[in-house]
Amino acid sequence: MAFVFPPEAPVGVPVAGSDAQFAVRRVYCVGRNYAAHAREMGFDPDREPPFFFCKPADAVVPVAYGDTLDLAYPSQTQNYHYEAELVAVIGKSGSDIAAGDALDHVFGYAVGLDMTRRDLQMKMREMGRPWEIGKAFDRSAPIGPIHRASDVGHFEKGSLWLTVNGESRQKSDVSHLIWSVAETVADLSKFFRLEPGDVIYTGTPEGVGAVGRGDVMTVGVERLGELRVRIV
Repeated sequence: MAFVFPPEAPVGVPVAGSDAQFAVRRVYCVGRNYAAHAREMGFDPDREPPFFFCKPADAVVPVAYGDTLDLAYPSQTQNYHYEAELVAVIGKSGSDIAAGDALDHVFGYAVGLDMTRRDLQMKMREMGRPWEIGKAFDRSAPIGPIHRASDVGHFEKGSLWLTVNGESRQKSDVSHLIWSVAETVADLSKFFRLEPGDVIYTGTPEGVGAVGRGDVMTVGVERLGELRVRIV
């Protein structure tokens, strides 16, 4: 088969403790999955089913431990926000997965950032239109190395934090997820067949806010380490 244009290689995220790379297939994100964040965004949280949005696979930007990623301030926004997240990655295919079996499909976990053009997201929300220009833009999904679940376990709890220039901005715990990782995987699999390489950003806690050029973010999850991102 001859392609008109040679296809690009998939984005590869390093797997901690090995030379392996995790090839990214799809990126799913869970909206408003921490109650306090839902409130700060103007919503009253409850246990209605989770909702999802997507980013393109090539929005993912791997960040190695000890490195600082220089991330360009994106175009068309004046309100560029960070969202610190626990990321779960899929290593086993499945659809209509039972919650009790869902963690068997999780290969591992990473620290992630869901970067957001908040002004564009809110404008689209007010107009009843999709969020893509606010969420799915280039390099909007920095991610740290993936840790195998067999090494770090699964995450019913664990500290999550983000600082900007050394000042604490987000500080919470994975136990505060409205929908747990297992419940999220199970619900998502009702709508999409999950495949190895799928990446799930599980939601962000309260404290989201804007960053500008020169700001340095440090984001971490207990047992997964930290990643650093500088806005340029």
